[in-house]
Amino acid sequence: MTLQELVNQAASLYSDRKAVWFDECNGKPPTFYTYATVIKLAVELTAFLQKLCDQQGKCEIGLYCYPGINLPSWILGILQVPAAYSPIDPDAPPMLSTYFMEKSNLQYVLVENDKLNKFRMSHVGYFNHSSSAIEHIGLTLFQMSLSNTDLNSQVDNVASKYEPPKAMANSQPGYTIHPDQTEVKTSEGAYMAVGQKYSLAYILHTSGTTGIPKIVRVPHKCIVPNIQHLKSIFEITQDDLLFLASPLTFDPSAVELFVALTSGASILIVPNTVKMIPVELSAALFHHHRVTVLQATPTLLRRFGAHIIKSTVLSANTSLRVLALGGEAFPKLNLLKSWKHKQNKTSIFNLYGITEVSSWATCYKIPEEVFADDLRTDFPIHLGSPLLGTKVEVRDANGSAVLEGEGQIFIGGEERICFLDDEVTVPLGTMRETGDFVRVQNTKLFFLGRKDNQIKRHGKRFNIEWLQQAAEDLRQVEACAVTWYQQEKLILFVVPKDDLKEKEVVKELQKRLPAYAVPDELVLIKALPLTSHGKVDMSELNKIYQNHLNSRRRDSKLSGAEELWERLQYLWKSSLGLLGDSTGISKDAVFLHSGGDSLQALRFYDEIEMLVGKAVPGLLEVILSHSIEEVYRHVLKILFPDEDQLMTCDNVMKRKLSGNSGEEFHGKYIKLKSERGLEVASGLIPFIALSRGNNFFHMNFTKTFMQSSIAKSHAQWNGNGNEMENRVLTVTNKANESDCGSVQEIHAECSHVTTAKLALCIRWKSNTRKCVDASPLVIIPSNEVSASVYVGSHSHAMQAIDLDLGEIKWEKNLGDRIESSACVSKCGNFIVVGCYDGLVYVLQSSNGEIHWTFVTEDTVKSSAVVDPSSGLVYIGSHDQHVYSLDIYKKECMWKLHCEGGAVFSSPCLSSLPHHLYVATLGGLLLAVNPVTGSKIWKSFLRKPLFSSPHCNEKYVCVGCVDGNLYCYTHSGEKVWQFSTSGPVFSSPCISSLTKQEIFFGSHDCFIYCCNMEGNLLWKFKASSSVYGTPFVFQSDDLKNKILLAAISTDGKVWILNAKSGTAEGVDKLPGEVFSSPVVWGTKLVVGCRNDYVYCLDLYIQEKKNS
Repeated sequence: MTLQELVNQAASLYSDRKAVWFDECNGKPPTFYTYATVIKLAVELTAFLQKLCDQQGKCEIGLYCYPGINLPSWILGILQVPAAYSPIDPDAPPMLSTYFMEKSNLQYVLVENDKLNKFRMSHVGYFNHSSSAIEHIGLTLFQMSLSNTDLNSQVDNVASKYEPPKAMANSQPGYTIHPDQTEVKTSEGAYMAVGQKYSLAYILHTSGTTGIPKIVRVPHKCIVPNIQHLKSIFEITQDDLLFLASPLTFDPSAVELFVALTSGASILIVPNTVKMIPVELSAALFHHHRVTVLQATPTLLRRFGAHIIKSTVLSANTSLRVLALGGEAFPKLNLLKSWKHKQNKTSIFNLYGITEVSSWATCYKIPEEVFADDLRTDFPIHLGSPLLGTKVEVRDANGSAVLEGEGQIFIGGEERICFLDDEVTVPLGTMRETGDFVRVQNTKLFFLGRKDNQIKRHGKRFNIEWLQQAAEDLRQVEACAVTWYQQEKLILFVVPKDDLKEKEVVKELQKRLPAYAVPDELVLIKALPLTSHGKVDMSELNKIYQNHLNSRRRDSKLSGAEELWERLQYLWKSSLGLLGDSTGISKDAVFLHSGGDSLQALRFYDEIEMLVGKAVPGLLEVILSHSIEEVYRHVLKILFPDEDQLMTCDNVMKRKLSGNSGEEFHGKYIKLKSERGLEVASGLIPFIALSRGNNFFHMNFTKTFMQSSIAKSHAQWNGNGNEMENRVLTVTNKANESDCGSVQEIHAECSHVTTAKLALCIRWKSNTRKCVDASPLVIIPSNEVSASVYVGSHSHAMQAIDLDLGEIKWEKNLGDRIESSACVSKCGNFIVVGCYDGLVYVLQSSNGEIHWTFVTEDTVKSSAVVDPSSGLVYIGSHDQHVYSLDIYKKECMWKLHCEGGAVFSSPCLSSLPHHLYVATLGGLLLAVNPVTGSKIWKSFLRKPLFSSPHCNEKYVCVGCVDGNLYCYTHSGEKVWQFSTSGPVFSSPCISSLTKQEIFFGSHDCFIYCCNMEGNLLWKFKASSSVYGTPFVFQSDDLKNKILLAAISTDGKVWILNAKSGTAEGVDKLPGEVFSSPVVWGTKLVVGCRNDYVYCLDLYIQEKKNS
């Protein structure tokens, strides 16, 4: 018998009964399908699939969906093809899903219509979109793309993240396993073959938490005995209502579905979001629907909390008839007794099994008498008896059977067999190693714990689950988990009850456990983190402790200012990786000057907030710009506002005006006493200005000048921000109109060019004497004057450099370090740059002399932008304001407070609509009226925005340290967000050369290209994180290819094909790079942390044929 045959039998008997309920728990009535409806929809899907899928006797179809009303019909429709269904979690990391689909060799995937965009974004290019869809059932069929060549690298990439598979040492006597073969040989000659027609029911993969994820193919012969036996044990009737508690990717979901649907019973399905809210979930299960059978992990049950379990789940009048707990160690009996009402009649079962022999292997019904008050609370709960067709053995380390004592459990059976990974045939009766240890006593098996959980501490070997069980016995403990952190410290995580006192818990454990089993530390948490399968997420617990450890926090309060100073010094060194350095920290030390970067500053910021237990407004800005003493004072003021020493503390940074002795404060700007009456020439200078991210600013040009410039370089502006009526530069897109139909992931170490290689060589370098983090501004004038590069340095020096020759035209020392990138004025006579001394400098472009300086109240790292129509300059400051400056009248036209966040990045100007976009370290994206300074709309992204916004005629995009690139309409509606695996400091690059595709880098070491719909087109794996903004360009001298320049922080200069993402050329600078490149013609200019500005020549190097 097969699963679908059993369901059809039940449907023929109970056609008018309700088969499935779906409740969104949003106040609307739940929906239901009868068995007749489920079968009807399944038959339609089956016919659809039989028509389009090439079965060849063996068909496996992926199912990419969330649980919903149609789920049983979809699964049944696949099974009736006949085919095996293979659930794919839309919320799983795309790389893991891709690995699973490739390793499973899936040729077809059915995608829920509501999830089409999500699927395309994650997997476009791996599957061809079928021209047929079955709309009223809500699915679309995708077929594996035959032209795809990138999956193997994806598979290798996933495999590399896990440990190598361990050699199999669990072979049953009588057969041997050869690592280089997929076939298992046996001396007895009886096999089960994966290729047998219509044998498979479903395909899953293990979680991969202890190694490479395994693919598990489950035959009907393996799972059907489970379903039939559990139906009998649970005494299921057509009146029962079961809950689909498990995700489809966890094999107990098959038990829940088919125990119900093969019995004429009903299955209840709710959205995943409801499962995460205990109050809503309990109301749905036990008040709105009266669920009678619940299968769950013990951790999932604990998530309800003791109050809901007592008052609802296991109350006297609960609807719950059967509670089956499995997937983890069974709870301590006294804990169950505390949950269970004396009049409660729910039957409770202990289930045990492994995915490799899907699904359950043993079952034990807890006798009702053990819940009696007079019974001792440590009554042991054993695993029970093997289920139908299942064989259970216990073996010692030598493989010998254990009849009494401890050993590892092995599971199998004559036909209880699944196929793992590439196995083609498996001997009948194969026994699988579980990694779980038990104690055999009077033929009963008592669970001891995972092999992975055995540790040796203080010379004694024991299982950490012993500690967990002891802690669960304590009345103050709601739930708990244990980790062996970095194989050094035993950590107990406790979800406390209201009256828990840590010292009392430790004392109780000391009474019950030997010294070597008492935890090093007890950490209180609000809830246990869960995996998608409902088990405790150990990796998340380790992250929680890592944060806890970094803060050195043993309780929730700091004793005073002295302890705060000590803790801050520790966190400072920890964040900078200097814990081994015994040298003291100077009070004047600045984080970024001490070797830190923005990512480390974020960690320092997070750890301080965790240390003090509250949000500290403005903290990140202080960390980035001020000394550790100022950080200390800032935090101290928040924590201890009444401390006497704070009364004299001036939290506003004093401006340094050394070298400007002829200046005096005059209103909101500085007027120069020796100022010469500089007038803007009546004849404006035609020029083109290029800056990071393809910001292209052009003014006053003639047709002849532009044509000659276009011939030299096809660098493009972003199509919106610097556009002027009657002065718009348009360059024909010479790219091939080829359809980019596949997502590619290109790795630096394997990317190569077959015919001609693009080479890079240093044309010149200019010594600035300190790090160059600012990005260059390149200005190309129309007159005989040569093109110039303008860039500032940590040495306080602002340089103007001849683009062709590398000669310094002029150098001007400003008041402090320069990280702001310069911009050019509308007239071309001035450049504008921010400085660490809090000033905005307006310098003459011809000689560097100061035209005007404007004072803000804090560091200016933001780069200015110029309105080409009005000539106004807009710039942000760490004083949390953005300013509009008229550099000709030397006036501040308006300033706007940005609601508590420093403006680190550069504003972005849109011409239509006329908006100014500003991003803050407070996580705010603002749209501002450039004329009045009034706010038009705002969006709060919760995490700091180091990235500068960038826009085109439709959208504005910005990167965030939460790892996302966000896209908004000009009216403030979020269109999409694109997720990476690391913080995004890079600003998005939008260029009309590439049909307004978006390029940006991430700290996950990838350079990304996606389209304006938020779909990934390709990504390139660089050799380190990518902080700067890429630059798109095209040159006749480089065969007119559309190219992308991007630089990783290790100094690698990557020249990529902008369409495909393949590497055309690479070079390396001798230092770290946080500057963004700018390209004009065949010259690439960028700053480096080895104190130099570099200009690289790009040229074609023909490859010699061998």
